Amino acid sequence: MVNINAEFVNPFLEAASAVFKSVLNVDLRRGKLVIKESPIPSLDVAILIGITGGVTGEVVYSMGYNMVAKIAQALVPGLNEYQIKEEYKDIIGEMANMITGNAMNLFATTGRRISMTTPTVVEGSNFTITLIKQTTLGINLYSPMGQLEMNVALK
Repeated sequence: MVNINAEFVNPFLEAASAVFKSVLNVDLRRGKLVIKESPIPSLDVAILIGITGGVTGEVVYSMGYNMVAKIAQALVPGLNEYQIKEEYKDIIGEMANMITGNAMNLFATTGRRISMTTPTVVEGSNFTITLIKQTTLGINLYSPMGQLEMNVALK
Protein backbone atom coordinates (compact mmCIF):
# COMPACT_ATOMS: atom_id res chain seq x y z
CA MET A 1 0.00 0.00 0.00
CA VAL A 2 1.36 3.41 -0.99
CA ASN A 3 1.14 6.06 1.69
CA ILE A 4 0.99 9.70 0.63
CA ASN A 5 0.23 12.16 3.39
CA ALA A 6 -2.87 14.25 2.61
CA GLU A 7 -1.43 16.91 4.93
CA PHE A 8 1.29 17.49 2.26
CA VAL A 9 -1.09 17.54 -0.72
CA ASN A 10 -4.10 19.48 0.57
CA PRO A 11 -2.31 22.86 0.92
CA PHE A 12 -1.45 22.75 -2.80
CA LEU A 13 -5.01 21.78 -3.78
CA GLU A 14 -6.48 24.52 -1.58
CA ALA A 15 -3.99 27.08 -2.87
CA ALA A 16 -4.58 26.21 -6.55
CA SER A 17 -8.36 26.47 -6.08
CA ALA A 18 -8.05 29.80 -4.28
CA VAL A 19 -5.70 31.33 -6.88
CA PHE A 20 -7.77 30.17 -9.86
CA LYS A 21 -10.93 31.52 -8.20
CA SER A 22 -9.49 34.89 -7.12
CA VAL A 23 -7.23 35.61 -10.10
CA LEU A 24 -9.06 33.97 -13.02
CA ASN A 25 -12.59 33.74 -11.57
CA VAL A 26 -12.87 30.02 -12.42
CA ASP A 27 -13.43 26.99 -10.24
CA LEU A 28 -11.17 23.95 -10.31
CA ARG A 29 -12.93 20.58 -10.22
CA ARG A 30 -10.92 17.63 -8.95
CA GLY A 31 -10.67 14.65 -11.28
CA LYS A 32 -9.03 11.32 -10.71
CA LEU A 33 -5.98 10.80 -8.53
CA VAL A 34 -3.09 8.71 -9.85
CA ILE A 35 -0.13 7.20 -8.02
CA LYS A 36 3.05 7.70 -10.07
CA GLU A 37 6.72 6.76 -9.62
CA SER A 38 7.92 10.34 -10.13
CA PRO A 39 6.44 13.81 -10.69
CA ILE A 40 7.16 13.84 -14.45
CA PRO A 41 4.49 15.97 -16.18
CA SER A 42 2.26 14.68 -18.96
CA LEU A 43 1.05 17.95 -20.51
CA ASP A 44 2.77 20.48 -22.84
CA VAL A 45 3.89 23.15 -20.37
CA ALA A 46 5.34 22.24 -16.98
CA ILE A 47 6.26 24.34 -13.96
CA LEU A 48 8.81 22.69 -11.66
CA ILE A 49 9.16 23.77 -8.04
CA GLY A 50 11.53 22.35 -5.44
CA ILE A 51 10.35 22.29 -1.84
CA THR A 52 12.63 22.26 1.22
CA GLY A 53 12.21 22.69 4.94
CA GLY A 54 9.67 20.82 7.08
CA VAL A 55 8.63 18.96 3.92
CA THR A 56 10.96 18.19 1.01
CA GLY A 57 10.50 17.13 -2.60
CA GLU A 58 9.01 18.56 -5.77
CA VAL A 59 5.71 19.87 -7.02
CA VAL A 60 5.19 19.90 -10.78
CA TYR A 61 2.20 21.67 -12.36
CA SER A 62 1.48 21.03 -16.03
CA MET A 63 -1.12 22.14 -18.55
CA GLY A 64 -1.75 22.24 -22.26
CA TYR A 65 -0.64 25.21 -24.33
CA ASN A 66 -4.29 26.16 -25.02
CA MET A 67 -4.88 26.59 -21.29
CA VAL A 68 -1.66 28.59 -20.95
CA ALA A 69 -2.83 30.94 -23.72
CA LYS A 70 -6.25 31.39 -22.06
CA ILE A 71 -4.61 32.20 -18.71
CA ALA A 72 -2.22 34.65 -20.36
CA GLN A 73 -5.10 36.41 -22.17
CA ALA A 74 -7.14 36.59 -18.95
CA LEU A 75 -4.28 38.03 -16.90
CA VAL A 76 -2.87 40.34 -19.59
CA PRO A 77 -5.79 41.28 -21.86
CA GLY A 78 -4.90 42.45 -25.34
CA LEU A 79 -1.86 40.23 -25.90
CA ASN A 80 -1.63 38.95 -29.44
CA GLU A 81 -0.50 35.40 -30.25
CA TYR A 82 3.13 36.44 -30.72
CA GLN A 83 3.17 38.31 -27.39
CA ILE A 84 1.64 35.31 -25.61
CA LYS A 85 4.42 33.08 -26.98
CA GLU A 86 6.99 35.60 -25.74
CA GLU A 87 5.45 36.22 -22.30
CA TYR A 88 3.60 33.08 -21.22
CA LYS A 89 6.50 31.57 -19.24
CA ASP A 90 6.63 34.64 -16.99
CA ILE A 91 2.84 34.74 -16.64
CA ILE A 92 2.51 31.02 -15.83
CA GLY A 93 5.55 31.17 -13.54
CA GLU A 94 3.86 33.95 -11.60
CA MET A 95 0.66 31.88 -11.27
CA ALA A 96 2.76 29.01 -9.91
CA ASN A 97 4.44 31.45 -7.49
CA MET A 98 1.03 32.54 -6.20
CA ILE A 99 -0.19 28.97 -5.76
CA THR A 100 2.99 27.78 -4.05
CA GLY A 101 3.22 30.92 -1.91
CA ASN A 102 -0.34 30.34 -0.70
CA ALA A 103 0.52 26.68 -0.01
CA MET A 104 3.56 27.81 2.02
CA ASN A 105 1.25 29.97 4.16
CA LEU A 106 -1.12 27.01 4.66
CA PHE A 107 1.82 24.81 5.72
CA ALA A 108 2.90 27.51 8.20
CA THR A 109 -0.51 27.29 9.92
CA THR A 110 0.26 23.61 10.67
CA GLY A 111 3.63 24.51 12.16
CA ARG A 112 5.61 23.28 9.13
CA ARG A 113 7.79 25.90 7.53
CA ILE A 114 8.75 25.27 3.92
CA SER A 115 10.76 27.12 1.30
CA MET A 116 10.43 26.86 -2.45
CA THR A 117 12.72 27.33 -5.40
CA THR A 118 11.88 29.83 -8.12
CA PRO A 119 9.49 28.11 -10.55
CA THR A 120 11.14 26.76 -13.70
CA VAL A 121 8.87 26.69 -16.76
CA VAL A 122 9.59 24.14 -19.50
CA GLU A 123 7.56 23.38 -22.60
CA GLY A 124 7.22 21.04 -25.53
CA SER A 125 7.50 17.31 -25.86
CA ASN A 126 11.20 17.10 -26.69
CA PHE A 127 12.69 18.00 -23.33
CA THR A 128 14.18 15.77 -20.69
CA ILE A 129 14.04 16.65 -17.04
CA THR A 130 15.47 14.67 -14.20
CA LEU A 131 13.18 14.62 -11.22
CA ILE A 132 13.40 12.68 -8.00
CA LYS A 133 12.16 9.12 -8.18
CA GLN A 134 9.65 9.28 -5.38
CA THR A 135 6.08 8.15 -4.97
CA THR A 136 3.98 10.96 -6.40
CA LEU A 137 0.31 11.80 -6.21
CA GLY A 138 -0.91 13.05 -9.58
CA ILE A 139 -4.07 15.13 -9.31
CA ASN A 140 -6.04 16.18 -12.37
CA LEU A 141 -7.91 19.45 -11.91
CA TYR A 142 -10.38 20.76 -14.48
CA SER A 143 -11.63 24.28 -15.23
CA PRO A 144 -13.39 25.98 -18.15
CA MET A 145 -9.86 26.96 -19.29
CA GLY A 146 -8.62 23.36 -19.44
CA GLN A 147 -6.87 20.70 -17.39
CA LEU A 148 -4.23 21.38 -14.76
CA GLU A 149 -2.15 18.40 -13.70
CA MET A 150 -0.56 18.71 -10.28
CA ASN A 151 2.11 16.16 -9.32
CA VAL A 152 3.06 16.28 -5.66
CA ALA A 153 6.15 14.31 -4.52
CA LEU A 154 6.79 15.36 -0.93
CA LYS A 155 7.97 13.65 2.23
